[in-house]
Amino acid sequence: MASAQTRTETLVLQTRGHSNEAVEAGESEPGILQESEPSQQGKWTLPKILSAGVSFFVAGVNDGSLGSLIPYVIRSYGIGTSMVAVLYGVTFCGWLFAALSNSFICQYLDLGAMLALGATFQILAHVLRCWLPPFPLYAVTFLFASLGQAYNDTHANTFVSSQRGAHRWLGFIHAMYMGGCLVGPFVATAVASANTDSQWNLFYTFPLGLGVVNLVFVCLAFHDRMALCLKKEKREAAPGSASTSTGKTAMMEIKATLSTPGVWLLSLFFFFFLGAAITAGGWMTEYLIKVRNGDVKDMGYVPAGYYGGGFLGRLLLAEPTHRLGERRMIFIYAVLCVGLQLIFWLVPNIITEAVAVSLLGFFSGPFFATGISVGSKIFSPEIVSSAIAFVFVLGQIGGSIFPAITGIIAAQVGVKVLQPMLVGLLSAAGISWLLLPKDLELHRD
Repeated sequence: MASAQTRTETLVLQTRGHSNEAVEAGESEPGILQESEPSQQGKWTLPKILSAGVSFFVAGVNDGSLGSLIPYVIRSYGIGTSMVAVLYGVTFCGWLFAALSNSFICQYLDLGAMLALGATFQILAHVLRCWLPPFPLYAVTFLFASLGQAYNDTHANTFVSSQRGAHRWLGFIHAMYMGGCLVGPFVATAVASANTDSQWNLFYTFPLGLGVVNLVFVCLAFHDRMALCLKKEKREAAPGSASTSTGKTAMMEIKATLSTPGVWLLSLFFFFFLGAAITAGGWMTEYLIKVRNGDVKDMGYVPAGYYGGGFLGRLLLAEPTHRLGERRMIFIYAVLCVGLQLIFWLVPNIITEAVAVSLLGFFSGPFFATGISVGSKIFSPEIVSSAIAFVFVLGQIGGSIFPAITGIIAAQVGVKVLQPMLVGLLSAAGISWLLLPKDLELHRD
């Protein structure tokens, strides 16, 4: 459903921190492939990557369905677009809370436990949604969903980025996300438009079932990573010393991450890109209904074209982008996306617009996986996990803020504000990509 898709000095999501003693003792950091353990990693790497793909698919169904459901949410609750903005605002709060808390939680929960915690929060959100709760409670479910995605998908993303051939595996899991975004609008529109008296809330039984599958898959694939991280340390240390050491470790890693210029530069790209992507997916249907006078039963399927394009783009463009030069190709894709967005804005024909947004999704497909792949290469090993996680969460903040801003402005001037908003965000994403320095040392402290 929504997504979303949160800045202060302590904002960072990361996998479990590590100490110098742990490294010297041969203990591996969660999600980081150690050359000394190829046989153990080889046995469970594929199931873990598949589990990561499932978690991204579940998130995609959640995020991709909101745009198709917004017209029904507005009419069912009798609210305006400014109240829809509340959903994105609550999503932002979920990502913000996760960013503030995750660094410390990760000192106690191993990778598998963190993934399971995230999957559980998402299940809770869908349990509350499927019985059509009052709007305030419905809005609160977005807090649980975003919190669950933050814990689940961020760590899955960081784990996959550490594997060999990461650009391919990242392309796979992010294609799974777009696959979920593709399926979500089809199922949501089919359920919501099935009867004259729409029971759109029943759609949430679908992501609820997927969420249970996700939790089971996580527990099976990461069964060896479900322990409390500091169990051993707490037994050996004096009372209180473990928690003190844990807090210091987390804060030191946060400080190192936030003092790296490249972290902020790459985060800026994701901030604008996800802002554009989630704003487009969330408000596209309402725009076509209100501005282009489209039929509500048909327009709900248009976002599926956008997400379908993104799904194919993430699968088909990952390898050529890697081979032809990631920096060059992403900028070319950004220019093409701005051009396609202008067609969507200036050509008042629904069929043409549907084709344009599908191509927009296709060429923007490699943005996310390529950006994460670049980040995994340019950040120093000591901060790579926390840096990639921070980039991920800041991008999701953009995906929460800009849809909310669009809804607030739309309440005053109409949903036509969507188009200039998207042009500006896509242009900003392209420019911010150019700001990444070519000298990789400039990315480091």
